[in-house]
Amino acid sequence: MALPQNKIEKIALQVIKVLCQHVSTFSADALGTRNVPFHTAFLNAFRNRSEDHVSDISEFICLNGGFHGLNTTLGQSFFEKVSHILCDGEKKEYKDLWISQQQQSAVTDIITTLKNGQQSPHLHRENTLIFCNNTPQDKQIANFSADCYYEDTHSVVAIELKTVRPNSGVFKNEKDKILSAKAGLKNKYPNKKIFYYLAFPFDPLSDTPTGSDKTRFMRHSVDFTKFIAPDEVLLADELWDFLSDDTGTMQQILDVINVIATTDFQDKYNFLNEPQNRKNGWTRYLQQLNEWKLFSEIAWLDTVQQKQNPSKTLIRKLNQSLFDKEGDYRDERLNCTE
Repeated sequence: MALPQNKIEKIALQVIKVLCQHVSTFSADALGTRNVPFHTAFLNAFRNRSEDHVSDISEFICLNGGFHGLNTTLGQSFFEKVSHILCDGEKKEYKDLWISQQQQSAVTDIITTLKNGQQSPHLHRENTLIFCNNTPQDKQIANFSADCYYEDTHSVVAIELKTVRPNSGVFKNEKDKILSAKAGLKNKYPNKKIFYYLAFPFDPLSDTPTGSDKTRFMRHSVDFTKFIAPDEVLLADELWDFLSDDTGTMQQILDVINVIATTDFQDKYNFLNEPQNRKNGWTRYLQQLNEWKLFSEIAWLDTVQQKQNPSKTLIRKLNQSLFDKEGDYRDERLNCTE
């Protein structure tokens, strides 16, 4: 099934914002302007391996810097915000959760047996141990935050979005945090099911954009399978479908990106951001709004155009740029229709 129109639009706006933030990083003016003598000197050692793909090392360095900047934005912002859009969730931080001595001991014992190889990770067995609580809750757990969090009538879901190549040795600490967090959440919401996942937006080892092989992926990182069970992990399309409660979600997200992230993005963005083009090039303007999934703007402009005597405020809103300098859509205009 297709994602709801309003969620498609919200994802599109996130795509536009990311591109606005990074379009200058990949601009022609930025290429070759950085003085990085040490990098250049070192990379000369690999010139024979790269000359078929890269004609100029300084250009490669600048493009690589742009790529890393984009990678950071995707990891710290885009994936998180899209996850919120899909599941109507939020980023959530907990600073005051408590567990009992019995639960703390259970967490310690689980970590010890996993570390020593006496047990393999097993979600149901571990939940049974940490959710058992017959003593006072007098142990405060460490603060933690979930990148994506939602709560409904029957369950609490916390998701930690990770980079696709975690450093080795982190999984013991991750497991400790997950177990303590789930125990604390169960105490706070005793009548609800508690879920805590490690999530990875895509599988870098896959041969296809949306494909994944969880077994191979987990074996690729040191100690991953030693501490984490497969049903504690959401990978690639599994993650996005879980969030949307639908199928084919990852491909739909990629489709939105592919429509907007074209070589003429900057020209189209500038065209939409010029208010005069709503008058002088209305057909093209409407077509571009529709292509970029900006359905709310189309509906608002249709409402405005039907006004016989628009107010001064409405006219001023109409003459605003579509996006601000950060690439954010001026959606407050939608509240003005008189």
